[in-house]
This record gives sequence, structure tokens and C-alpha cells, in this order.
Amino acid sequence: MSLEKPYLDVPGTTIFDAEQSHRGYHLNQFCMSLMKAANRERFKSNERAYLDEWPMTEAQKQGVLARDLNRCISLGGNIYFLAKIGATDGKSFQQMAGSMTGMTEDEYRNMMIGGGRSVEGNRVLGEDGDAQPQHQPQGAAGRAKKNAQLNKAV
Repeated sequence: MSLEKPYLDVPGTTIFDAEQSHRGYHLNQFCMSLMKAANRERFKSNERAYLDEWPMTEAQKQGVLARDLNRCISLGGNIYFLAKIGATDGKSFQQMAGSMTGMTEDEYRNMMIGGGRSVEGNRVLGEDGDAQPQHQPQGAAGRAKKNAQLNKAV
């Protein structure tokens, strides 16, 4: 029986609660294995084979292979564990966070230096703030998506 979770209505946010922890246990353990150089080497030499050693769901494995961090988080991944994948790929946390928003590293850094996202319009789902699903992705990826939609309409 799950508890009432009023925090599920916060746009663009997945709370890492007990349910998420249980869902992502093996995914997060895989990530922690990347702290050892020998495991990073094995993973980089054959990512699929290394992932198949872990009792993760196929969706979790596909999320890792695609480096789709948002998908991994929705499947129980914790960003602090998932950061080990980025480090294995030579990416900074800032680069990873930017990729999760659709922004370039520079766009993400500038947004954060400017104070981050406003809470206005982003307190609950259904408002019209920039973190709402209808405004994702943001940055360069968001502009590309909008342009593609406009070109389809023409």
C-alpha cells in the first residue's frame, strides 16, 4: 500500500523516496560499481555485456545505453549514483545536468548563474512555467524541437 505523495505534482521533479530506491536498487548498484577502475574498463569495453551482469530491467539497461538520465531517474536511478556514468564518460556534472534539460553546457551554466528556474508557474503541474512538461526540452534542444514542429506544419 503506497502512501499519499503530494510531491508527485511538482513539475520536472522526481523525488527519490523509498519506492524509487527499491525500484532502482540494482541500477544504482551498477552505477556504484563504476567507482572501481577495473569495472569502468569492463563497462567501456562492452557496455551491454557488463549491464547484463546486473539484474536490472531492460528499460533501465536501455536508459543507461542511451545515456538518458531522465529515463534512468524515472526508473529509480539517483542522480548522485548516475553521475558515475557521466564520470566514466568524461563528463562533468554540469554537462550531465544540461543534457537533462535539453540545454547546452553554457546555457545550463548561465541559467544557474542567473538564479536558476523561477518558481513562478512551476509549483504544481498545469501551470505555465518553464519547467512544465509542455515546455521541455529547453535550450538548444527545445529550439530544435520547435523548429522541427514548425517545418512539419508547413
